[in-house]
Amino acid sequence: MSVAGTGLTVQVRLFASLRERAGWDARRIELAAGTTPEGLWRQLGLGDGAIPATVRVAVNQAFADPHQPLAPGDELAFLPPISGG
Repeated sequence: MSVAGTGLTVQVRLFASLRERAGWDARRIELAAGTTPEGLWRQLGLGDGAIPATVRVAVNQAFADPHQPLAPGDELAFLPPISGG
């Protein structure tokens, strides 16, 4: 997935059940300026609506608001609930 000429490339990582559903764990994706994690969630086909409350969003390894615009070089992770001990 790419938006030609934007220059806004992010690394996207999926974990646990999201990784299994999508069939990949990490990708570099070129985006339009102003794209948010929630917008990218829809573009990737991970869900039809908003990011579920049970899925955490992390940008550059810190929990983040799903509505914050992404910046070039960001690492975005979607973290579903994980059980285990």
